[in-house]
Amino acid sequence: MEAISDLGMFAKILTAKGYDGYFQTQGAYAGKLKDSISEYLADNPKGVAKQDLLLTGYLQWTGDNKPRVECCMWVKYLNGKFFLNKMEVTRKDQFGQLLKQEKLTNLSVVTAPKAKEAIAMVSDAPGQKAVLRPKRFSF
Repeated sequence: MEAISDLGMFAKILTAKGYDGYFQTQGAYAGKLKDSISEYLADNPKGVAKQDLLLTGYLQWTGDNKPRVECCMWVKYLNGKFFLNKMEVTRKDQFGQLLKQEKLTNLSVVTAPKAKEAIAMVSDAPGQKAVLRPKRFSF
């Protein structure tokens, strides 16, 4: 677990890895990654703010009637430093039923997979297609 000293650097690294969508911190405070965490910390004094933050967001969303990929990140917040603890990437169908799930532990911001890699972990592998042969005439 590697610490990133401030929120700006933490958000910058994750945004560069493709986590640039909207997130929720602790089930509320929707916004971009840095804005969401900043708003949560501003609303909760240091003694009240939780040390374990849950960030949730969509990595892939193509509409209400299509499968989607969700990401949950557990971030430890100690003395103004942020540690990425674990990540859970899930693929769900349009009804919210779990299709595939990957749990990643012992992460740091640096070792976390890029967003596209995380999506690939839970995406369906392209199946092999049968080779179409030209039809021959039979006598």
